[in-house]
Amino acid sequence: MFYKKSQHRHKNGYKNGYYMNGTTANGASLGPEYSEPEAPIRPNPEKYLPIPRLKFGTAAGLVFLISVVCFAVSYDGDMVFDDSEAIVGNKDLLPETPISNIFYNDFWGKKLDSKTSHKSYRPLTVLTYRLSYYIGGGLKPIYFHIPNIILHGIVSVLLLRTFSILFGGYTVDVDSGKTQFMAAKSAILCALLFAVHPVHTESVSGIVGRADLLCAILFISSFLLYVEACATDLQKKDDRLTMFRPTCFSMQYMFSSMTLCALSVFCKEQGITVIGICSAYDIIVVCGVDLLELVGLRRKFQRPVVANGNGNGNSKSEESSVPAWVSSLIRRHVILFFLGSRFFSILGFNYNYLYSINAWLLVNPWWLCFDWSMGCIPVIESFGDARIIALVTVWVIIGTLVWTCLKKPITQDQRTLTMALALIIIPFLPASNLFFRVGFVIAERILYLSSIGFCILVVLGVRHICVTFPKYSKYMLLGTVFLLSIFTLRCIQRSSQWRSEMELFSSGPQVCPGNAKVHYNIGKLHADQGNIEYAIEKYREAIELNPEYDQAMNNLGNILKDKNELEEAEELLSKAVAIREEFAAAWMNLGIVKASMKKYEEAEKCYGTAIKHRKKYPDCFYNLGNLYLEVKQYDRAVEAWTNATNLKPTHSQAWINMAVVYDNIEKFDESIAVSMKALKFLPEEPQLYFNLGNVYGKLSKFVESEKNFLKAIKLSPKNAKFIANMAVLYHRWEKNDKAEELYRKALSVNPNEPNVKENLAMLLRKMNKKAS
Repeated sequence: MFYKKSQHRHKNGYKNGYYMNGTTANGASLGPEYSEPEAPIRPNPEKYLPIPRLKFGTAAGLVFLISVVCFAVSYDGDMVFDDSEAIVGNKDLLPETPISNIFYNDFWGKKLDSKTSHKSYRPLTVLTYRLSYYIGGGLKPIYFHIPNIILHGIVSVLLLRTFSILFGGYTVDVDSGKTQFMAAKSAILCALLFAVHPVHTESVSGIVGRADLLCAILFISSFLLYVEACATDLQKKDDRLTMFRPTCFSMQYMFSSMTLCALSVFCKEQGITVIGICSAYDIIVVCGVDLLELVGLRRKFQRPVVANGNGNGNSKSEESSVPAWVSSLIRRHVILFFLGSRFFSILGFNYNYLYSINAWLLVNPWWLCFDWSMGCIPVIESFGDARIIALVTVWVIIGTLVWTCLKKPITQDQRTLTMALALIIIPFLPASNLFFRVGFVIAERILYLSSIGFCILVVLGVRHICVTFPKYSKYMLLGTVFLLSIFTLRCIQRSSQWRSEMELFSSGPQVCPGNAKVHYNIGKLHADQGNIEYAIEKYREAIELNPEYDQAMNNLGNILKDKNELEEAEELLSKAVAIREEFAAAWMNLGIVKASMKKYEEAEKCYGTAIKHRKKYPDCFYNLGNLYLEVKQYDRAVEAWTNATNLKPTHSQAWINMAVVYDNIEKFDESIAVSMKALKFLPEEPQLYFNLGNVYGKLSKFVESEKNFLKAIKLSPKNAKFIANMAVLYHRWEKNDKAEELYRKALSVNPNEPNVKENLAMLLRKMNKKAS
C-alpha cells in the first residue's frame, strides 16, 4: 500500500500509520518560523472500539459471508419491475443476436440514436447478462440473481481494504512474535455496516442493479490503484515510513486506475465520479492541502525555511520555485481532468434529486419503495410547508460537517471525515439535478456508492463517543450489534419482497400511497392474472391521483372494451391520445373500440394515425386488416395483413386470417400458398395445418387433408373443432367407422361442439340404412 508496515510501537499508541503534520516534502523538520498549530496528540481511537481485532483475511471472510447471507433469500426470485425490459425483453441477450450489438444499443436494447432510447450506455453490464443467459441456457432467474449476491460480497470486501486506508491504514500485530496484518476495527465496522445496509436491496435483489455492483467494483479498484500510484515517494519519520506530498508517481498504476475508471463508466455512468474521489484523496490526504488557505479564506502561514547543505536558508529563487510535490499533484490532476472531461462530453447526464429524501433513506432504510415517481413526493409549493425544515436540517448538518473538516488544527479524523463527505456527495452528483435535468426523482440504486461515505460518518461518530466517553463503550457495542442485526433482518425482509412482483408492488402503497405509478403497476399485474375488477379499481385510483396518466387510461380502456363498455372506453382512449398525441398504442386501441361501435371511418383514421407515429407496427396493420374484412374489402384486408407479416413474420393471426379469407372466397390455391409460406416461420402452429386440412378436403384431396388434420391434432390434441372436422373428412371419404370414432371423441372433449351431434346422428342413420 502507501506505506511499509513497521513492527515498532509508537509512543502515542499507534503501531503504524502515516504522519501528516510537522514535515516538509523531503521529510526535514519544519523551521522555527512555521506557526501552524500542531494537532493535539490523542490516544489511538481504535483501542476504544468495543469489537475484537481480526486478521485481514478473517475479517474479509466475515464481511463476505454476512453480505451474502443478507440477500441470499432472493437467489431464486422472479424477474421483476425493470428486469422485464432490461432482461426479458432485451434481444441483446440472445445468442443469435450479434454480440457487437451491445456496443450500439442502450442498456434496454434500443438503438442509441432512437427517440425512445434512455441513452444509458452500459455495454459491459449487458455483456454479463448475456453470459448469465448462456450459462443458464435461457432466462433462468437463478443464474442472474446469484451473480448479483456474490458481486455485493466482493464490493464489501474491497471496501474493507478501502476503509482501512481512509482510517489510517492496517495495523500490525507483533505481540505473537509474527507479523500479521490486522484489519482496522473502524474498517471492519464500516464494511459490516455497508454489507447489511437495506438501501442496497434494490441493487442486489433486482437484477438490473448489477450495473451498480459492477460499477462499484471497478470504481473501488480504480481508487485503490490510484492510491498505489501515489505511493512511490515514501519518507522516514521516527520509526515509520510514511507518505506525504510525494514528488513523483507511478504512471503504470495511474494508467491502470484510469482504465478501470473507463470500464466502470461502461457498467454505469456513475463510475466517472471516481475521478472526483481520487482528486479529493490526493488533495486532502496525500498532500494535506489546507483548502481554506488554498482559496484565500485563511491567512497563509509562513513557509518553513529548510537548511541547505551549507547550513544556510534557501535562496530567494529557490523559495519562489514551485515545490516538487505541487508539480507532481498538478500532473496527476491533468490526467484526471483529461479523462473526466472526455467522458462528460459524451455522457450528457440528466438526473433529478431530492437531497433530504435520499439522506433519509440512508438514515432510515425502512422507508423503501420500488418506484418514487408520480406524486410519491409531493412538490413543495410554499414556504409554509413543514417539509422545508427537513431540507434546512440537511444543509445545516452538511455545513456543520464541512466546518468540522476545515477548522484548525487539522487531524487525521478530519481528513477521514472530509473523504466521507466526498464519498457521499461526489457519486451522487450525476443524480443531483444540480447541473442537468433527469428523468427520475429518487432511486435507491443511486445511493449504492454514496452509502460508503455514510458508513464512514456513522463509524466516526461511534468512535468519537467511545473515545470521549470510554465507560459507555460496552453500550455502544450493544447498540452497534443491535443496529447491524436490525439492518440484516430488514435486508432479508425487503429481499423477500423483491422475489415476486406481487409482493414488491403491494409493498409500494405503504410507503407512497400517492404514487399513481405504484397503483398502475398493481393494476397491470392483477389484470395479467385475470383479477379484472381489482385491476379496474387500481387503474381508476391511478387516474384519480394523476389525471394526465395516459398509460393508465389506455390499459383501463382496453379492459372496458373487452367488457363491451365501449362508450367509457372510447372516452378514456380519446383523452389518452389528446394528452399524448404520439401515443401509437392508444390510437390503435381507440381504432378497435370505434370499429366495435361500427364507426368504421373514424376507426380507419385512428389506425392510420397510429401507423404514422409508429411505422413498424404489425399489430396495428393486423387490426386494420380486420376492419377491412368487416366491411368486406378483402383485397385491402389481405394487403394490411401482408404488411403485418412482413414486419413480423411470426404474426400467426395475420397469416391465419389471410388463409381463411382466401378459403372463404374460394381462392383455394392462394389459401394453400399462404399457409405453406406461414409454416416456414411457424412450423408448430396447429391452426395453419387445420386450414390446409379444410382446403384440401374441399378440393377432395383426402390424403393431403388427412395428413394435415393429423398434424394439427397432434399439436393440439384437446381441440374439439380439429377432431370434429377430421371426422367430417372421414364422413365424406366414406370411412364411416373412423368418422364415428372421431365424432364421439370430439363430444367427449367438448359436448357442446357445434354440429357434431347432428353430424353423428346423420352418420348413424346412413350406417344403419346401409346395414339394412
